[in-house]
Amino acid sequence: MTTERREPSLTADERTMLDGWLDYHRDTLAHKCEGLTEAQLRTASVEPSELTLLGLVRHMAEVERFWFHEILLGEDLGVLYSSEEDRDGDFHFSDSDTWQEARQTWGNEIARARRNSAGLGLDELSKGTSRSGESFNLRWIYTHMIEEYARHNGHADLLRERIDGATGD
Repeated sequence: MTTERREPSLTADERTMLDGWLDYHRDTLAHKCEGLTEAQLRTASVEPSELTLLGLVRHMAEVERFWFHEILLGEDLGVLYSSEEDRDGDFHFSDSDTWQEARQTWGNEIARARRNSAGLGLDELSKGTSRSGESFNLRWIYTHMIEEYARHNGHADLLRERIDGATGD
């Protein structure tokens, strides 16, 4: 499957612009993973870091769930991969964990995020709060998610280049 990334509009309204940039970054991470084997997706190619493309996708599934469900709606669905014993469980996986499962879970969390934010205004306040008890508006959540993806897409660039030499957007 080839991910089609569409450039965000240059003239859209704020909500459309934020949706566009978030989708662009989601698609960028998917694009960085395309065409690789299961073994390559599990490869920590930038020593000494243990980051892998599989781990980044699992991490972003957790992040989507946290911000667009737990924080935005104030409902705890539980974590997908992490635990009290292993707070970085999204980056640690066993032989039974697969790319197919991680990709499907990530896609499901993106779909849930879209449903949860649909119809809400950017000034809508979250039901979940920060550690200091403050709510986030949806605009802040979008901006944070774009930043989160952009940072990890930089990691994905380095991982992918070390795996097979592929570079680019």
